Amino acid sequence: MAPQQQPTDHWKAKAYAKSASFVPKLTSTVVSWLDPQPTDIILDVGCGDGVLTAEIKERCASVVGIDASTNLIEAARSSYGSVPDLTWEVHDCRDLEKSPHFRLGYYTKVFSNAAFHWILRDPNTRHAVLKAAYDSLKPNGAFVFEMGGAGNVAEVHTALLAAVIHQGLAMQEAREACPWFFPSEKLMKKMLEDTGFTVEKSELEYRPTKLITDNTSGIEGWVRLFSPQFLEKLSASQQEAAVREVCDTLETVLTHEEDGSQWLGYVRLRVMARKI
Repeated sequence: MAPQQQPTDHWKAKAYAKSASFVPKLTSTVVSWLDPQPTDIILDVGCGDGVLTAEIKERCASVVGIDASTNLIEAARSSYGSVPDLTWEVHDCRDLEKSPHFRLGYYTKVFSNAAFHWILRDPNTRHAVLKAAYDSLKPNGAFVFEMGGAGNVAEVHTALLAAVIHQGLAMQEAREACPWFFPSEKLMKKMLEDTGFTVEKSELEYRPTKLITDNTSGIEGWVRLFSPQFLEKLSASQQEAAVREVCDTLETVLTHEEDGSQWLGYVRLRVMARKI
């Protein structure tokens, strides 16, 4: 397989902390499935700025956090670099098996939160990512993750497709620009079982999520943070027009009239699988 092109680092740590601060806060269920124990050695795939990773480390022996974003890993190191047995690495998780911290049969658990819908976007590397997770686990090791599932953020996904098409992209170009993969529970179970995992439990949860709604966040902040790939083929002026169209289209769709809060229709797919 040809080497993967290093992805552009779209992430800005300050913007992520501002517009996506809800991400590590809504993890009680998936962390309870992970159930970190004092002897656990955990690999966190797509760890972002490390807020949740550091919390997990408080309950286990050691954690390695890997993310493709240099900006987010630098933020993690700045905040948690002095924590013993907590290691950070910048690495494209699509090539997980090439990470210096990839070790056959080493980890007791592999974890991921809100990252696999990015990492598994490319169908050509999906199996390799899941196989690397499988191979890195000890026998009976657990693979626990949460990601966007089928129907996730459907409102903004639809509005983005329409907006970039209105700015001149062809339908197929717009679809290919989408940076996300939101599988059904059935498809994910099949992918894991084809890799060798035994799926112990999984669920798809509709979880409307309140957005940060100050002058620089809200739906505009969300779009700029989470979907710049949709806009890359447009000129600067076209990008601004597309973002404005998305915001205007979704204004009354997402806003609760009683208090002005904005809610986005998140659908979360959680899985616990095991290497038997």
